[in-house]
Amino acid sequence: MTNSRPFTLLAVFFGVICGWAAIHSFFFIHTRSVASDAIQGIFAGFGLAFLTLQILAKIKATKINGWITMFGCGVPGNGMFLQAECSQTFLGPVNVPQEAMYWTTSVDGASRDLSGEHNYIMHFPTGGLPPNNAFWSLTMGDAGNRFVANPIDRYSVSDRSGLVSNADGSVDIYIQNIAPTDRESNWLPAPSGKFNLWLRVYMPGATILDGKYNVPPVVEVK
Repeated sequence: MTNSRPFTLLAVFFGVICGWAAIHSFFFIHTRSVASDAIQGIFAGFGLAFLTLQILAKIKATKINGWITMFGCGVPGNGMFLQAECSQTFLGPVNVPQEAMYWTTSVDGASRDLSGEHNYIMHFPTGGLPPNNAFWSLTMGDAGNRFVANPIDRYSVSDRSGLVSNADGSVDIYIQNIAPTDRESNWLPAPSGKFNLWLRVYMPGATILDGKYNVPPVVEVK
């Protein structure tokens, strides 16, 4: 969910540990001790907790057009499980929904991995930019969620980036490794390999808070 390879590796690691502990306990004769039982319990408990959070995060997440979001993150009293699930999905501090909403994706609208080997367009129809009472931003990160060095030192675009609208008022954001012809103002530079995108909307409008706003898909340009 976090689009981070370490989390996937951790899930595999703890899955193996839990499986080994279960098989070893039930099918092999061994000399037990307080120390060995404590060590097995710690590893198995931590592993099961980690895997449980991964599963719950997938269940609680809302996925539309390839984008993942969660509602209720940061709200006091929503329980430690939801907060832990939110931390699995969105790295870093998370505000209450009225202050900010977050979406992330590592795939295009057809569920294919995003990669700088391809060119993409994110098309916002007329009046379809994220409604807000502050601002929104679309941020680029490589497969490890690090900023991507590029010739124009641009790591995100937003409603403050001077985006140029189309004739009908719609807005296209070009997400690719090489600058688009005559539309550098709307270019979000991508690395040559895989990457992730993060959309943040601060003081979001009612349609976002009500779950009625759908972030448009990232579409590969054929």
